[in-house]
Amino acid sequence: QVQLVESGGGLVQAGGSLRLSCAVSGRSIATFEMGWFRQTPEKERDIVATITWSGGSTYYEDSVKGRFTISRDNGKNMLYLQMNSLKPGDTARYYCAAAERGAWGYWGRGTQVTVSS
Repeated sequence: QVQLVESGGGLVQAGGSLRLSCAVSGRSIATFEMGWFRQTPEKERDIVATITWSGGSTYYEDSVKGRFTISRDNGKNMLYLQMNSLKPGDTARYYCAAAERGAWGYWGRGTQVTVSS
């Protein structure tokens, strides 16, 4: 059974930084595409960033480009999201996810990020 557990969320002032981590157990993440998503009560869950199994290719949602960096450590079964220059608009619950054969089938429970102005 694949389990994903996020950590690193919290309250931060605008302009600050946070680093989210996602610990995966049950299987090696080496064959998964991995991603971070976020959701607020007002919006559907949206993609933030993704990274291919090798880490060789990444995707970022336009609003986070240049501020967020996704990375992975397959040896440690870990996924990360470094978030810099945070804005109040980044306030959301952030979810880690793993995709197999194109489907985001594995999800964590999320970690809350709140950015104060």
